[in-house]
Amino acid sequence: MEQIKIEGKVVAITGASSGIGEAIAKHLAELGVKVVLGARREDNLKAIVESITSNGGQAVYMAVDVTKPEDVTELAKFAVAQFGTLDVFVNNAGLMPLSMINSYKVKEWHQMIDVNIKGVLHGIAAALPIFEAKDSGQFVNITSVGDRWVGPTSTVYSATKFAVRAISDGLRQEVSNNIRVTLVAPGATESELANTISDPGLKKEAVERFRINLLPAAAIARAVAFAIEQPSDVDVNEIVVRPTAQKAY
Repeated sequence: MEQIKIEGKVVAITGASSGIGEAIAKHLAELGVKVVLGARREDNLKAIVESITSNGGQAVYMAVDVTKPEDVTELAKFAVAQFGTLDVFVNNAGLMPLSMINSYKVKEWHQMIDVNIKGVLHGIAAALPIFEAKDSGQFVNITSVGDRWVGPTSTVYSATKFAVRAISDGLRQEVSNNIRVTLVAPGATESELANTISDPGLKKEAVERFRINLLPAAAIARAVAFAIEQPSDVDVNEIVVRPTAQKAY
């Protein structure tokens, strides 16, 4: 078994301006990975990259809207232009505007589908040609425990995460044996996801019921690093990471 050397790998990350994406970027950079950050909030990206480089890491960024396939393609090309290759693409960008179906928040449903599903597909379409050209690479798709659980208010959100789980498993079966696909499903984790809930009462309830005993985002970053550093003939298909106290889902 050939052990993967994580140091020197080039990893692109969407949704990297806060929360889990930021934690993944910082943790991988500490391990010697060259990280390429993409998100919409350019000021946040700039500050994170400055923090990484001031600590001796290698990082670059560009503004990316994952709902625009050309933006995501440019992120993958940017990684190759900056560091000569692309080894891992982390599809992390996501939204969680929870609501009851009969609230009819159709615009929010479309936003979740555009970011949570189409954004992942755009990441695959951007990085897969690069991976296939060199017959190596890895996708890491960040979902949620909502990819295997659904309850009131999470119907559409969970549907998007179920979809990404299906896409990930199908992709794994379609690509070369040298291209790996990993799904990481976080439980309740420190992030800004709850901020996307537009109903003030529901946001308060979500925070009080589910956003407690939160995992630090760094825990998900460590799970991502674990998947990347496995031997080349090992594909960690799924990692579910929950707080020990989380029992509800």
